[in-house]
Amino acid sequence: MTSRLSKDELRALFLFEALTEEQLEWLAANGAREQVTGGSDIFVEGAPAECFYVVLSGTVALSRRVHGDDVEVTRTSQVGAYAGATQAYLGDQVDQTYTYSFRAITDAELFTLPASAFAVVMREWFPMAMHLLEGLFFGMRNIQTLIGERQRLAALGALSAGLTHELNNPAAAAVRATAVLRDKITGMRHKLAMIADGRLDGTRLHGLVEFQEEAVKRAASAPRLAPVQASDAEDELGDWLEEHGIAGGWDLAGTLVAGGVDVTWLDQIAGAVGDNLENAVRWLAYTIDTELLMGEIDDSVGRISGLVAAAKQYSQLDRAPHQTVDVHDLLDATVTMLQGKMPKGIRVVKSYDRMLPVIPAYPAELNQVWTNLIDNAVGVMGESGTLTISTWAEDDHLVVEIADTGPGIDPEVRPRIFEPFFTTKPVGEGTGLGLDISYRIVVKHHGDIRVESTPGDTRFRVLLPTAEGQNSAS
Repeated sequence: MTSRLSKDELRALFLFEALTEEQLEWLAANGAREQVTGGSDIFVEGAPAECFYVVLSGTVALSRRVHGDDVEVTRTSQVGAYAGATQAYLGDQVDQTYTYSFRAITDAELFTLPASAFAVVMREWFPMAMHLLEGLFFGMRNIQTLIGERQRLAALGALSAGLTHELNNPAAAAVRATAVLRDKITGMRHKLAMIADGRLDGTRLHGLVEFQEEAVKRAASAPRLAPVQASDAEDELGDWLEEHGIAGGWDLAGTLVAGGVDVTWLDQIAGAVGDNLENAVRWLAYTIDTELLMGEIDDSVGRISGLVAAAKQYSQLDRAPHQTVDVHDLLDATVTMLQGKMPKGIRVVKSYDRMLPVIPAYPAELNQVWTNLIDNAVGVMGESGTLTISTWAEDDHLVVEIADTGPGIDPEVRPRIFEPFFTTKPVGEGTGLGLDISYRIVVKHHGDIRVESTPGDTRFRVLLPTAEGQNSAS
């Protein structure tokens, strides 16, 4: 049931107490009194913002939908409290929908004013205040956008520094191995000349070349020995070399063991080359060394190639903005990019469901979500802890969970962690936009972020729809 308020009833409300008689009369004519039954919704979050409401009596509550749950923000019985289309004065500059839900806890009485009328009130009656509010609204939004961009640049700088460090290690290893390889090949040429000078007959030389080929195969398939096993094997080979009069045999033993050489094989070589045993053994040692060095170079170049591939996967610079992706590729690329800045005491555990389908997404933006969540998790754990990244299917959604063993989130601040500019970090160490940006990106994908936290176990879950129609972000 609706009716009109008198000018005196409107003047009794603190919002309208300073208005003129004409203005109160206008409000009385354009607004209405509305009775609401306790337990009913006055408006719901996301619906078109059609009215501005002022409480006349009763108890009401505001709530927000936060990651699948309705969280009550405030409850009040104060006469004059207001809610609803509070941004109507901005017109089509912003999306005119309710940003929260408004519910009557008890039977209540409200003064309602259509959004179009409220916009007239603000623009025509309070032009200066309207300009100030408009400037404040868009100024804060621009600041949020600017800080978000600076945060992304800062994160990119940190990732670039980490990537440079990660690339430098295998590159330096490859350069070092190449320099040593050059010396070893030179030594091989000299040693072969000494073997030839010893007038090794063709049959024995041919046999030695066959031993060289076997040495290459042994080096490629040599098992990794435990330190104690390697030490025992080197002692055995060192004794054999010394017994056969090979000078500096103990220096050769390490290379021969690394190449999978044993005493039995050396006995075969001794029988095949006769008096040229020392030159032959050294020549084979050079062969093993060169194979091991080439393997080290191959490994280093492979690591560099892998890092470059991860950087391309992470940045998505050479790919379409929206495409079908495997989230595991994105997660792996993000971990690789962040590995350089993780303390050595952080252990990364991956528990992937590789049967999950690919999904349509904006991969570069999802990488930003993974970066924010992983970086936060690593940051709260300090120098040691376990970072667990898991994926699984849940109904028609794909779930990515990032868990840490840090101290947990204080229950008092948990409802606010996704608010813009809210941070628990010291001044200058956080913008408070990481989780807000992550939430916006996930919502853009028609997904959701949820969090569970107890001391020693905090879990952020990102739910992404698997169906193309659900995930066609606009």
